Amino acid sequence: MTPNIVFLFSDQQRWDTCGCYGQRLNVTPNLDRMAREGVRFEHAFTCQPVCGPARACLQTGKYATEVGCHTNHRLLPTDEPTLARMLSEAGYDTAYIGKWHLASFGPRGGANDFRMRPVPPERRGGYDYWLAADTLESTSHSYDGYMFDAEGRRRDFPEGRFRADVLTDWSIEYLDTRRDSAKPFFLFLSWIEPHHQNDHRHFEGPRGSRERFADFDPPKDLVDLEGDWQAEYPDYLGCCRSLDENVGRLFDRLEALGMADNTLVIYTSDHGSHFRTRNSEYKRSCHDGCIRIPLIARGPGFKGGATPSNLVSLIDLPPTVLTAAGAPPPAAMRGRPLQALVEDETASWPDAVFLQISESQCGRAIRTRRWKYSVRAPGGEGHVPSSDVYVEDCLYDLVADPHEQINLVSDPGLAEVRRELAQTLKRRMRAAGEAEPEIRSVAACA
Repeated sequence: MTPNIVFLFSDQQRWDTCGCYGQRLNVTPNLDRMAREGVRFEHAFTCQPVCGPARACLQTGKYATEVGCHTNHRLLPTDEPTLARMLSEAGYDTAYIGKWHLASFGPRGGANDFRMRPVPPERRGGYDYWLAADTLESTSHSYDGYMFDAEGRRRDFPEGRFRADVLTDWSIEYLDTRRDSAKPFFLFLSWIEPHHQNDHRHFEGPRGSRERFADFDPPKDLVDLEGDWQAEYPDYLGCCRSLDENVGRLFDRLEALGMADNTLVIYTSDHGSHFRTRNSEYKRSCHDGCIRIPLIARGPGFKGGATPSNLVSLIDLPPTVLTAAGAPPPAAMRGRPLQALVEDETASWPDAVFLQISESQCGRAIRTRRWKYSVRAPGGEGHVPSSDVYVEDCLYDLVADPHEQINLVSDPGLAEVRRELAQTLKRRMRAAGEAEPEIRSVAACA
């Protein structure tokens, strides 16, 4: 039987907020159960640590530069093959609820700015059912806001209802009111939690989060750095707890509707958060606090509590979804179906994940089991898609220094390590459709 697929997407959530990844506090009991019953990927990473670009990768299976969405506020090409379009061809109803971030470009307030206006049908990536906002952070706060339905009508949050609860309410409404119940469905629910509220400059958990999670253990990559984690982490965990409660509500509804056994549920995030410790804001860096994400799947093809330790990427999820739907992934997709690792963890698999980084810099990075290696274009411009020249920026030994406190990029004793990593990075850049650049050492630029 063709499975239903529910894709649950948080925003800016670190992997270590979850109990199944080591969180001591009772933040994610439902995700922990999902991991015990399904498959938890131990080492999962984003392929672009910025909201819009990560979403472009996820909707297309291509790297952000390939579709012109290498920064926020870029229009996903309206003729681009997307998950929704491919699943529709495979016989699925497709639905999108929540934050989109792929419809706008140009100046704020211009003709192509849909941050606070309904997204036109041609800019919705081919989804049939639509209840969304292009940038949900522009149309809402934790306890107020609105989105737009498929007809462009504004739909306001009920008074006093937390934002993640509202989006889940409306997702359950979709499940309850589907008209063509004979067809399988693909529901993409894109929450904004635990992303900071931009205009308030604050993480906004449900009321009481600050007290509920005051006794948190500081993540070890943050504890010796300044940032704003000391004040913000309790509300951040409160947001994650709210998401977990809503995961439980969705599972309960699928069970009540008799759909649980034939529904694949995937939970992940677009990137993590380093809480202003690595640059002036929360993401857009190569560090694990920013790029490592939770990834849990439960349902047909993903059962039994397995924990593959391979390094996997957000770019692997589009072909995974299509494979689950019985639709062969197109050759243009850059990732690999994760089903191969569930069936055999020793299957041939890349030994590094590749990242493109934008806005804070024009950067590229790879992460292996031992090494983190990143480069950036000289000049500081972060909005160009690529560069002919990059300069080595970071090198971390993740075995000796798992929390990335000591940058070894200038260590002369590791010149051969850097040379080998640079060759691997160039190879991955070529595989992503990029021209091979020149990579200069820090010493050469001194």
